[in-house]
Amino acid sequence: MTEAAGAPTTRAEETGEAATSEAAVIDRSEHLAGAENAVLRCDELFAGYIPGVNILNGADLYVGEGELIGIIGPNGAGKSTLLKTIFGLVNVRSGTVTLNGESITNLKAHALVERGVGFVPQTNNVFPSLTIEENLEMGAFQAPKKFRERFEFVAELFPALKERRKQRAGSLSGGERQMVAMARALMTEPSVLLLDEPSAGLSPKLQDQVFIRAQQINKAGVTVIMVEQNARRCLQICDRGYVLDQGRNAYTASGRDLSNDPKVIELYLGTLARA
Repeated sequence: MTEAAGAPTTRAEETGEAATSEAAVIDRSEHLAGAENAVLRCDELFAGYIPGVNILNGADLYVGEGELIGIIGPNGAGKSTLLKTIFGLVNVRSGTVTLNGESITNLKAHALVERGVGFVPQTNNVFPSLTIEENLEMGAFQAPKKFRERFEFVAELFPALKERRKQRAGSLSGGERQMVAMARALMTEPSVLLLDEPSAGLSPKLQDQVFIRAQQINKAGVTVIMVEQNARRCLQICDRGYVLDQGRNAYTASGRDLSNDPKVIELYLGTLARA
């Protein structure tokens, strides 16, 4: 396992400013080597919601074509903020986001969708008053002529949605709504799909269905970056994982290596990983 920034070493500014202005001394050589031919990469991202307060503090990430990447970490670590920053929903104050060698830093969401980036937020991710079919039509609004073709594609992944296409999304269970949200994001034919805690609030059985669908989407040729609170299950399916802590990388390695590493278990997985 690579300890990208385990127990990060920091150097206080000589001026004695607050911790938010401290400079992190982190070895980024492995990230730079791995990210060289990445489909999507983030380099030293600083971002936040309130002026002067950063949630991300130099976060790095890269994903290769066809990979499934998992992002785990404690509450408040910046996991969801990282996805929102990639998708242009949180302003990048410093650092870069690159897609296929082209900077997409601070591009708006609609421009990112046009470039092949899809995003499924954790909450408020369907139109409850619309039917399943209408939700999927909204997903294909930028390319309506491709609706039938894309609908057949997502129907293979989510056959129940085709059978119930005329049912209103508001009448669906939480797990079913999550499937609709994922299917709608796929209507844009993304090359990279961002999933923000897709299993949150679901029963263990429905959680497992979400992870199975994420794997199926990935095997269908979509690169996936997934933030997850169910760390153990996430690490079981991902090619590589990142542990975020205080807005920066704490550890990164294969999912298997992270799930078996004593430090990661003790600090981030706890008894859940031991079960």
